[in-house]
Amino acid sequence: MINQDKRKAIYSLYTEGMEIREISRRLQVSRNTVKTIIALKGTVPDLPRKDKISLDPELLVQLYDQCEGRIQRIHEKLSEEEETEIGYSTLSAMIRELGLGQSQETRCAQFPDEPGVEMQHDSSTYTRSIGDKKVRIIASLLYYRYSKIRYLKFYRSFNRFKMKCFFHEALTFWGYAAQKCIIDNTNLARLRGSGKNALIVPEMEQFAKGYGFEFMCHEIRHPNRKAGNERSFYTVETNFFPGRSFESLEDLNEQAFEWATVRMPNRRVSKTRLLPLKAFAYEQSYLRKVPPYVPPPYRACKRDTGQYGYASFDGNFYWVPGTDRAEVSVLEYSNYLKIYHKRKLLGEYDLPPNGVKNQRFSPKGQPAPQHQPKYRKKPTAEEEKKLRSVSEEVSAYLNFVLKEKGITRHRFIRCLSSLQQKITPPLFIKTIKRACKYRITDIETVQRIALLLMNEGNYTVPFVETNQEFRKRESYLEGATVNEVDLSRYDKSTEDSNG
Repeated sequence: MINQDKRKAIYSLYTEGMEIREISRRLQVSRNTVKTIIALKGTVPDLPRKDKISLDPELLVQLYDQCEGRIQRIHEKLSEEEETEIGYSTLSAMIRELGLGQSQETRCAQFPDEPGVEMQHDSSTYTRSIGDKKVRIIASLLYYRYSKIRYLKFYRSFNRFKMKCFFHEALTFWGYAAQKCIIDNTNLARLRGSGKNALIVPEMEQFAKGYGFEFMCHEIRHPNRKAGNERSFYTVETNFFPGRSFESLEDLNEQAFEWATVRMPNRRVSKTRLLPLKAFAYEQSYLRKVPPYVPPPYRACKRDTGQYGYASFDGNFYWVPGTDRAEVSVLEYSNYLKIYHKRKLLGEYDLPPNGVKNQRFSPKGQPAPQHQPKYRKKPTAEEEKKLRSVSEEVSAYLNFVLKEKGITRHRFIRCLSSLQQKITPPLFIKTIKRACKYRITDIETVQRIALLLMNEGNYTVPFVETNQEFRKRESYLEGATVNEVDLSRYDKSTEDSNG
């Protein structure tokens, strides 16, 4: 099924005057399908869902080897032995998607740089100081072999979805893609095999086709096949990291973007004295231009709308407009997400900075919802910090109590903070010293100790001085001339209750 973004692109190109035949050729969609989408004005028809036949890829690979690639025999074995009824054309399409029977040529030997032929991608792990902490980060780097231009970005974790987001961001920035992208034998793009026998994951193969290139794995123990990419990581270590400090992951990526797309393209290559930006301008006529209508990658997940109208995602809570509390679809993009219900867009949110958790978000331009999410965590870091600042005795007592097993940490800290606000500092410190002396870990016992010490010490509530300037206020003067309120009926009700 053609997704919503591609449908909008077809309809947009048609309204701009492009012919149906040209749209069909560029987007690789049949003319009948293009006509249908245009008739629907780019919208997705609300059709009842049909059951989709799915087969285990490992089973298909096994049957393909057993039947020596004979699709008719595979179809018979599925019907007779696996009791799976599937159309012959559907089976053929599944086998093609797995790349079975398709010869893949690869060159692992050295060959001269050719414009528009090759780009290289790899990732590397580093441990760097970000802010005041040592953080493990993963660098993802795309390198154009002929022109030597790069695109660099850092992640806290790296998976197949983030790999797709990185390629979309890098290729749409430069606007062009080479014919091949050399990668190592990573499981993010490789399904099985290695080197020239590697089979690319169908999902990643289809993704690459949208940008006009294909993935190719180099042979095992031949990392020099992508030597330009390996050298680029060495340049990152020796030229980018030294002398730079980073306040956050966002700050790190801003500096990496400027370094990779502005500084390095305008610095000549040491041996050839080649200027990458000028070489890229020459290479563009050989590269494949990235279509402007390529939709950004996303991944979808289902979420229930909570009692107070929030959908949880990645440790945060997002308000779902409306009064329904139905299941919604959350579409995660590279730096934002969309919330849908029955193909209707309910809201769009920017993803928070890395590390932000347990926060609630509401749509821009609308007031924040009145209620908190039901399952939102309530940390006590601030209360604990204030308690430890009271005295060293309190800090030592917290160290003792919080390491004991069976203590409900957050409840204990909240109750202790509440007690600290109710009594005077000397009495609170004296209470904590006594609790620490007798190794008390029960908050109710700590409260009784405070009450006992209060009774023994004849503590009184301190007199609070009142600023008499309030007598000069207009509201006070106005109220002073009003007759006194008759409260006798309250006195009578009190006597009746006592009697």
